[in-house]
Amino acid sequence: MSVPLISVERVTMRFGGLTAVKDVSVDVVPGSITAVIGPNGAGKTTLFNAITGVYEPTEGAVKVSGRDPRRQLSGAVIATSVAIGLATGLGLALLVRVETVWQAAVLDLYEFQKAFPWGTALKAFFATLFGGGFLGTWLPIVLGLALGTIGRLVIWSRTRRTPDVVASAGVARTFQNIRLFPELSLVENVVVGMDRRLTSGMLDGLLRLPHGVRERQASRAAALGILEFVGLADKAETAAGNLPYGHQRRLEIARALASKPDVILLDEPAAGMNPTETVDLMRLIKAIRDKGTTVVLIEHHMRVVMGISDRIAVLQYGEKIAEGTPEEIKNDPRCIEAYLGKEELG
Repeated sequence: MSVPLISVERVTMRFGGLTAVKDVSVDVVPGSITAVIGPNGAGKTTLFNAITGVYEPTEGAVKVSGRDPRRQLSGAVIATSVAIGLATGLGLALLVRVETVWQAAVLDLYEFQKAFPWGTALKAFFATLFGGGFLGTWLPIVLGLALGTIGRLVIWSRTRRTPDVVASAGVARTFQNIRLFPELSLVENVVVGMDRRLTSGMLDGLLRLPHGVRERQASRAAALGILEFVGLADKAETAAGNLPYGHQRRLEIARALASKPDVILLDEPAAGMNPTETVDLMRLIKAIRDKGTTVVLIEHHMRVVMGISDRIAVLQYGEKIAEGTPEEIKNDPRCIEAYLGKEELG
């Protein structure tokens, strides 16, 4: 049996006294289309945010391909933390002895209309700074070193699982509220989605170095190919803000695909689309799956959910009340009562 591409293991999300998601477990099988449905406020987008690193689960875990996507502690992290701690300690020691250091390194050496002896001042600065004994120098340095190092490590530990780390693990997403760059063209928006895969830096762009030029040309060609796939190639140079709503949804999907994810999470992709656009979207989602990218979607449009999903998980008040095939969900009394409604099933 293959390892689930995404494994949500008893995830709970609390915000103060509000429990938005409670003890939810869902496995996403590679090569599948999985839908998460439920009434407004059921916790669907919160669950997506927990999966993609926007939120850290209060309880439980989210694994991608059997691993928890987090930054690993390394020598560079430890060295940076110690360096910050040392700088903090020296700064604290200087703060404690600032008046004495100023007197010895500046006031005592300054003579009117004579060149200032910078070399002597520098020696006096360090001699005075480190000449305060245990209480005046070394205690502040030790305290600052400990506080700075621990503080840096605490901040690092709280940012071990962030959206960029999850994206690097092969997870991309779109948003319920479209978040394009409206002033940029379609092809530029898609190139932005390739950022984590590009190796050229700021200097390559500023100086137009050969590596940067080649990578820019390659990324543009790849972006045009993605736009062709989603049916927007003829509008590649159009500003994203000038697109109809349905096309903006497609562009956001294209930008997510630009990172070459293993799995793409679509948050209400059919919202605001007319019937023709909805049918085209269903074809696109199936095509994405057929090209090897697993799909997870939140959707209220039951024709879309029932027409393309392999598995469906149903949430209500933050809890999973059912999971199964479309046929099983369609005939589950709990789902009919909580969400689908009899009229939707005719």
